[in-house]
Amino acid sequence: MPGAFLNEITVDDPRRNHPVLRKSPCVTTAAEAMENYKANCARTWYEDDADPNDPAGKYAFQRLRETWFTPQTNPKFKLRRDDNFYAIGSCFARGLEHFLAKHNISVESAAPEFAKLQPAKMRVSALGFTNKYNTYSILNELRWSLEPDATFPLRSIAQLTETTWYDPHTNPTLNFTGLEETLERRALMQTVTKRIRNCRAVIVTLGLAEVWRDVQTDVFVNCTPLAVAYTLKPSAAPSLFTPEPDRYEFHLTNFAENWANLEAIYALLSRYGHPDFHIAVTVSPVPLMNTFSSMDIVVANTWAKSLLRAVAQEWAAAHANVDYFPSYEIVQNSDRAAVWEPDLRHVRSAGVQHIMELFLQKYLE
Repeated sequence: MPGAFLNEITVDDPRRNHPVLRKSPCVTTAAEAMENYKANCARTWYEDDADPNDPAGKYAFQRLRETWFTPQTNPKFKLRRDDNFYAIGSCFARGLEHFLAKHNISVESAAPEFAKLQPAKMRVSALGFTNKYNTYSILNELRWSLEPDATFPLRSIAQLTETTWYDPHTNPTLNFTGLEETLERRALMQTVTKRIRNCRAVIVTLGLAEVWRDVQTDVFVNCTPLAVAYTLKPSAAPSLFTPEPDRYEFHLTNFAENWANLEAIYALLSRYGHPDFHIAVTVSPVPLMNTFSSMDIVVANTWAKSLLRAVAQEWAAAHANVDYFPSYEIVQNSDRAAVWEPDLRHVRSAGVQHIMELFLQKYLE
């Protein structure tokens, strides 16, 4: 069958209209594989004679009994405490920003200008407005902010009522307002995003593989069109389907699409970013809130996270200055009662702290 080759993947070549094959970067000699085997003390799941409850055990079936799972990590690069950091991606990125800032690390994405924005709900950070849930929305934001010739599609701003508008490339955590203020928020978003040019350390958090496309402007948006209704009180605004039911179409994205987006993000940062930028890519452990596929939500979430996890690994393998950090695995393999809020969706602050302490321990010089 065309394209079905071991250790190869099919990706779109934008210069041609047919797929091309790219050899996997993870091919080694038998000797190199055996060196990895010998050097990797976390290589084995279990041993028959080992005590499963040994807290100092090296086997997975022992380490997975700990409250907080701590995977072996071998960073490809080191970051400095005086580096500027920029976090972009899903809501999990906001938790990372908060932790870094508490440790007096400069986080350009957590700009003080966002403090003037008032969230619509209590106990919701104004920074939630900046969440980017899919690789299309991350790429869009960087392109509009960094590329001199890129133009934000003003027609994609959606009118909700006679007096309120919504930028579907943001997260609807703020009260809806008139067109002028909506555009001011858009300008602020792009002003802050430009600061990624000064950041040697970039954290990219991948969240969703289910995405929506605005057919009228041919651009992918950040959230489901229902988000404006279920994020706030339903009476606050209709869903984007209400005024224009056929404006948006649903996409279950695939590996090649997300891979192409990440490569485009890398190209943008190579051209416009810090001359010595480094990317730590993670997959958000926060599950889907809803699925618009026919799958059970748990099945849909497993599929989406598996896809994004595979893409992240491939992206890291392709570039010396991109590394995968296993925050997803830490959460999924820690004690459920300790790591999750009651909704089994959001990670408790203690979980974020465990993740970020490991990140700083491993990556900071």
